[in-house]
Amino acid sequence: MTTLAILTAAGSGSRLGRDLPKALVELDGFPLVLHAARRLAASGVVDSLVVTSPGGLVGVMTDLLAGDPHVPVPVVVTDGGPTRQASVAAGLALARSTDDIVLVHDAARPLVPADLVQRVVGAVRNGHRAVVPGLPVTDTVKQVRPDGDAELVTGTPDRSMLRAVQTPQGFDRELLVRAHHEGAARALAEHLAATDDAGLVEALGEPVHIVAGDAAAFKITTERDLWFASLVLQETHA
Repeated sequence: MTTLAILTAAGSGSRLGRDLPKALVELDGFPLVLHAARRLAASGVVDSLVVTSPGGLVGVMTDLLAGDPHVPVPVVVTDGGPTRQASVAAGLALARSTDDIVLVHDAARPLVPADLVQRVVGAVRNGHRAVVPGLPVTDTVKQVRPDGDAELVTGTPDRSMLRAVQTPQGFDRELLVRAHHEGAARALAEHLAATDDAGLVEALGEPVHIVAGDAAAFKITTERDLWFASLVLQETHA
């Protein structure tokens, strides 16, 4: 049996202030999507990749990934959808019958360590059918509700019981297919679509487990994040 990784790379990246999709923004000379694909392949536990592309760029993405010597696994690129959920569903439709585990990873997390990928896959193979990496929340978090021109604090959750979720998220393929099928009506509207695949599994009433995340798997959202990622790479290569 094999592991498929779906790499979502169809986002616009408007908050980066660039006129090209986020996945194609360069980090130290290479696009984010290529960094992410290389990291997944380097884990040794990913057998193939499906990459979801922005509209009209399937050929560009295919050329970029298929010719890279650091991505020595089969790669298929397909058009993404209008939401992240729809893009994952498009990638999932290309899973092979031998793929018993599916990872879903964001190209916006280009520095994911190999051992994090291994940890997620290992937990799924050990019997946890839905596994998410997460980090303890260090800031105090408040629950609020609107109250005039401000917000009223309604509670302070115990942060020891909170986790900041990362990717890749790992799933038994059958469970993920069922979760996307049941949640398909949400996929086309941004305000309804699931922000992560674990949420679709939770909606089925199925258990989701957390394994230790890694600070290096942070998400690139702003120009500052890109600058920080470049510093991390420089320190790694120093």
